[in-house]
Amino acid sequence: MRYVAAYLLAVLGGNESPSSKDLKKILDSVGIETDDERLNKVISELNGKNIEDVIAQGNGKLASMPAGGAVAVSTGGVSAAPAAGAAPAAGECDWRGAVTGQFHFLL
Repeated sequence: MRYVAAYLLAVLGGNESPSSKDLKKILDSVGIETDDERLNKVISELNGKNIEDVIAQGNGKLASMPAGGAVAVSTGGVSAAPAAGAAPAAGECDWRGAVTGQFHFLL
């Protein structure tokens, strides 16, 4: 993603066909080391293409992907909450309410 982001920054800055030197300059400015193989891959895939068209194609692909859905949550064998008034020892966590999804940490 960092190479794609650098490419997009270069294009937004007015450079319609950024080189690896241009992208390295952008990434070096924020302290990111570059992998020449990945950098050249991004340039070869995007060079000569209209960025707006590439983004529109990507949005179309994202729109067709299913998103969301229910996630199964397991209590992991959590036992009933300790009796009221039973305070945890110093440095221990109390997980009261774990069955209902409410977590209270008492240190």
